[in-house]
Amino acid sequence: MSATPLQDPAVGLAPPVPARAAPAPRPPWTARLLEQASSYLPLLVMAVLALGSWWLVKNTPTPDPERPAAPLRHEPDYVMSNFMVRRFAPDGTMRAQIEGDTMRHYPDTDTLEIDNVRLRAVAPDGRVTRAEARMALSNADGSEVQLRGGAHVVREALGGEEPIEFRGEFLHAFLNTERLRSHLPVTVTRGGAEVRAESMDYDHLDRLVQLKGRVTAQFPPTGPRK
Repeated sequence: MSATPLQDPAVGLAPPVPARAAPAPRPPWTARLLEQASSYLPLLVMAVLALGSWWLVKNTPTPDPERPAAPLRHEPDYVMSNFMVRRFAPDGTMRAQIEGDTMRHYPDTDTLEIDNVRLRAVAPDGRVTRAEARMALSNADGSEVQLRGGAHVVREALGGEEPIEFRGEFLHAFLNTERLRSHLPVTVTRGGAEVRAESMDYDHLDRLVQLKGRVTAQFPPTGPRK
């Protein structure tokens, strides 16, 4: 009986060929689309947020630019009837009193317009000045008054001095400086003497009357000479 030759141990057996794995099933197209969309989702959210921010900025109402204040018209902002206004010195003594039928305040010029004005002013030395006119234009504190139409100003007597009167269609009174001016004809009366001039500037502090233009005067008759 013949012996079967043994296989050389140096020669190994060939490894078995593994079986090929079956290909994985391909996901449906909806899953692939969802996967791709999920990868772009952060970028999409940022784009939407940026678009929303731009829309908000574009449509947010902005405040109107500051418009310049409209110029004030020459119209009264308040009216008073049958009024009386007084101005006092720091020590409490009355310095001026203005009354009239109607007073209108104009904010554009801060002036007062008064119908049928009556004014009474007291100087520091106690001398009283009275004035009246059909219409007056005064500044806010009553220290400067323009008398128009039948203007009549009387400085009453004080300390033996005779009173002095001024009449005209226009008289401009400066109460603080005790001056009286007129660019229109005026009549000045004192102690029976009457002087007429085309214009006048009277300064009570300096006891000076400047009469301008054509000046005429009438003096009371004097007694017969002895």
